[in-house]
Amino acid sequence: MIVSLELRPGAVVDERALREQLGAGRTPIREALHRLAQERLIEVFPRRGTFVTSVEIGDLAGLSEVRTVLEPHAARLAAERATGSDRAELRAVAGEIGTAPAPGARGLMGLDERIHRRIYRSTHNPFLEATLEEYYVLALRIWYLALDQARELEQAVLGHRELLEAICEGDAERAAESMRAHVLDFEREMRRVLT
Repeated sequence: MIVSLELRPGAVVDERALREQLGAGRTPIREALHRLAQERLIEVFPRRGTFVTSVEIGDLAGLSEVRTVLEPHAARLAAERATGSDRAELRAVAGEIGTAPAPGARGLMGLDERIHRRIYRSTHNPFLEATLEEYYVLALRIWYLALDQARELEQAVLGHRELLEAICEGDAERAAESMRAHVLDFEREMRRVLT
């Protein structure tokens, strides 16, 4: 709900309302809120309440610095380590790229998410996968913030085809360069929209 902006930046997080809406008990909601605070998606202020964190342009620059290093490394490792099963999953998701009818902006975001998560999983490094998941969620939140204004969303997702081919062919250098270009293009587009 935070990433898709159902709960907008600055919104109050009402624990009781979440329990009712999600049909979850107090303990799971509190554990989830604790994790969201660790992931910098909410802030807890004693005696004031819990709020969804804001999205700042500085966040984009910091995220891009990290992702420009880690994402190409993950693509390289995926190309080197992907199993036959991983490659079959990557080919299947590649088959979804550019299929008609166009899935719309939210559908494209879902496809982008599946692509990145399958690449992370194909590194066979659970620590790298967990780290990239955290940063991807923060970047995804920025995408949703700019969704209505982003012109290059479809092109960014379509651009994954070359990346996935490189990984499936075991071409580590091409995979890393393709991912680096993707992350840098994301930052440029988001900077254009947000400034």
